[in-house]
Amino acid sequence: MNQIIIEKTNQVGQILQEKDVDLWLTFVRETSAGGDPVLPLIYGDAGLTWQSALIFTASGEKLAIVGRFELETAKNTGAFDRVIPYDESIQPVLLQEIERLQPRQIAVNISKNDVMADGLTHGMYLNLLEILEETEYKQRVIPAEYIISALRGRKTKGEIERIKTAITSTLEIYEHAFAHIKPGMTEIEVATMMQAEVEQRKLGYAWPKQNNPAVNSGPDSPVGHNAPTEIEIERGHLLHFDFGAKENDYCADIQRMVYLLRDGESSPPPAVQKGFDTITRAIQAAFAALKPGVQGIEVDNAARSVVTGEGYPEYKYATGHQLGRLAHDGGCLLGPAWDRYGTTPYLPVEAGQVFTLEPGLMVPNYGYIGLEEDVLVTTDGAVFLSPPQTELILL
Repeated sequence: MNQIIIEKTNQVGQILQEKDVDLWLTFVRETSAGGDPVLPLIYGDAGLTWQSALIFTASGEKLAIVGRFELETAKNTGAFDRVIPYDESIQPVLLQEIERLQPRQIAVNISKNDVMADGLTHGMYLNLLEILEETEYKQRVIPAEYIISALRGRKTKGEIERIKTAITSTLEIYEHAFAHIKPGMTEIEVATMMQAEVEQRKLGYAWPKQNNPAVNSGPDSPVGHNAPTEIEIERGHLLHFDFGAKENDYCADIQRMVYLLRDGESSPPPAVQKGFDTITRAIQAAFAALKPGVQGIEVDNAARSVVTGEGYPEYKYATGHQLGRLAHDGGCLLGPAWDRYGTTPYLPVEAGQVFTLEPGLMVPNYGYIGLEEDVLVTTDGAVFLSPPQTELILL
């Protein structure tokens, strides 16, 4: 029995009531080949093989219809009031339960905007419509996008504690790296050193190991979702990191900045200091704007306007994303009104959500400045889940 699954499935009834939806259906098969992103929250990692239906209602009922050979596994999740096995076809059992429940809507996992809410495959969607073909319920199928967004976003006490633990480990590995970095090391060597700490601690990676951590030394290093290179760390360069450990299934995602002093320097050059101060102010502006009820686009604009107001080009990504089981955990995005983000920047911020704040800018001849802090939204604002970086680390 997984306590996180219990906590998450206990949230569903209230969310359905809020969204005025009386039935949510997760419909899957062969999940080892392509699992629905919501399954770890409501079922776990055991996987489902035959066509399976996980049903939640606004009245609080929790029901699983699974192949007979997965009966005990489904029961052992502790998440369902009833688990119904079948042998030859799920159709008669599923139709019987739907007829018993008589839902006004059947919310299913499809979304144009949120990949975390788009887990129903096209084939399974067609299968579901065929099952419902001769019933009135075929016309009652709706997207479950906002149900899943709320479920993923509203972190339980157990989830928040796991995120905090991952953040602590991530910061400890950063401190180890800062104590051992020397000019002449390559980006790859620094990344390998940090990855060795991850392995020694038996942790996971918040995103693929190939580019976790990202290490960017100087103005010629490619910034973004790129692997570290053979570029050497030099004095007079900015050194940027983007790194996150995964611990007990939950992630941290933190960026940090270092400046390597030239001989004779005791402080960063003015251009570097200005860039760093601009980013710290942008993060504070986003932090101040982050509270329940505001739209993600409003938080993004608070940070973005600080950067552009100092004459820097706007960064070509969102100010922040949700953090949880994945580094990019879906739902409300602290982003601009760009087509690629769909409606996610217009969703309201909610208490219990965990976001990153990560504006950035380039300082010519020195390199990229990007900071990333992990924050929790509370009922009246937000709190940092670890002390934010407010001064350049000087080596």
